[in-house]
Amino acid sequence: MAIQTPQRKPDWLKIKLPSGNELQEFKELKKTMRTKTLHTVCEEAKCPNIHECWANRTATFMILGDICTRACRFCAVNSGLPNELDLKEPERVGEAAEEMGLKHCVITSVARDDLADGGAMIFAETIKAVKKRLPFCDVEVLIPDFMGNEEALYKVLDAKPEVLNHNIETVERCSDRVRSKAKYKRSLELLQRSKSYKSKIPTKSSIMIGVGEEWNEILQTMDDLREVDCNILTIGQYLQPSKKHLSVEKFYTPEEFALLKEEGMKRGFSHVEAGPLVRSSYHAREQKEAANETLNAR
Repeated sequence: MAIQTPQRKPDWLKIKLPSGNELQEFKELKKTMRTKTLHTVCEEAKCPNIHECWANRTATFMILGDICTRACRFCAVNSGLPNELDLKEPERVGEAAEEMGLKHCVITSVARDDLADGGAMIFAETIKAVKKRLPFCDVEVLIPDFMGNEEALYKVLDAKPEVLNHNIETVERCSDRVRSKAKYKRSLELLQRSKSYKSKIPTKSSIMIGVGEEWNEILQTMDDLREVDCNILTIGQYLQPSKKHLSVEKFYTPEEFALLKEEGMKRGFSHVEAGPLVRSSYHAREQKEAANETLNAR
C-alpha cells in the first residue's frame, strides 16, 4: 500500500471557515457535546462540513465510545481496544438531541467487534431515548455490518429508525484494500436483509471515490445497491486525513459528480446526493425528505 504526502487540493475543495453567528453556533454545539461527554463522527472523522452542519445545529452522534476495533485505511477515527460499554450513553444522546431541538437525528458508531451484538442494543436504546424526548424527530442510524449478525440488525430495526444507513464505502475491487474486516458482499447482504425484514424503512449507502476505482466500477456499485433496493445514495470525494492513510488517486470534478448523480437517478434511487464535499450524513434531513417524495409518488 503506497502512502504519500497529502496532495494539494483543487479550488472546489476549499472550505470557508465560520464567523459571527455561525462561529457562535459551532462553539455552543461543541460545548453541549463536551458537557455530556458525547462524541461526534464530525470531529473524529475530520469531516470537511463540520462548521456548516454545526452552525445549522445538526450533528451526527457517534456512540459506543471513540475507539474502533477496526483500522480502515481511509478513516481518521482512533482504533484499538475500546473502553468499557457506557450504558448511560443513550440517555445523554437523547438529552442533547432535545436541547438542540433536532428534527432529524443521525446516530452512528465505531465498530465494536468485541461485543457479541456489535453494539446493536445501545443503538436500539439510543433510538428509543431520542424518540421518547422528541416524538416527532426522525432518527437515522448509520450502522456497521455487525459481522453479519442478523439478530443484531433486527434489534436495531425493531427500534424503528426512519432511515437505515450502512456504507458500502467503495467498489468491490478496492474493498479489501480500503476497508478493515468489512466485506463488500456482506454490506449488500445487510441492506437486503433490512429491506426483507422492514420493507418500509428506507435504506441508504455511501460511496467515496478517489481511491483507485474506475468509472464503470462506480456504476456497477450503483447497480449492486439497486439490486438490493437501496433507496438513497451519497457519493463524495475521498480526502486523505493523514500521511498514514491511503493517498488520493484522483480528485473528481464537480461536473463528474453531477454526471454520477444523473446516473444514480436513472438507476432508480429515490435520491442521490453527490459532490466533492458530500459525506454520508450531509444534508441528511433533506435527503430523507426528497427520498420520501419520490417514494410516495410511485
